[in-house]
Amino acid sequence: MKKEDKQRIIGQIAANLQEYDHFYLTDIATLNAAKTSKLRRECSKEDIKLVVVKNTLLQKALELLDRNYEELYPILTGNTAIMFSNVASAPAKLIDKYKTDKVPALKGAYVQESFYIGANTLKDLVNIKTKTELIGEVIALLQSPAKNVISALQSGGTILHGVLQTLSEKESSN
Repeated sequence: MKKEDKQRIIGQIAANLQEYDHFYLTDIATLNAAKTSKLRRECSKEDIKLVVVKNTLLQKALELLDRNYEELYPILTGNTAIMFSNVASAPAKLIDKYKTDKVPALKGAYVQESFYIGANTLKDLVNIKTKTELIGEVIALLQSPAKNVISALQSGGTILHGVLQTLSEKESSN
């Protein structure tokens, strides 16, 4: 491969790394052509970009970026495919769906500004919530006490109103 071609590929990989918030490093080498095509179709449905890369070119692309990705360098061995996604858990759920085949095998991931190394981190990655889900949970938690207070005040108000009405009726009948 010519040096110019390598530089172009490194630039493309670096651009993808900057475009997407999260990426997973996987090994899909044992998939045959039909299963690879099926995986690519499923990735496309989930807005996941799947790219097979050379480890040395990926490492050079990572070195070009502002962030320090050294934790990923030891796993850049063998065959590597990158799953780019803007949804943190989408690639993990897709990989988990294939866990009986053990392919794609998770090598590592960079998700929500954290590194996950090894297949044993897949369960954690599947359960990661999106920013929107977390904000929704916080809002629900904040609303719950307010709803309880309002409900108590409303029910207390009807009780107080009932007591006052009974007292006023008692006084008027006397």
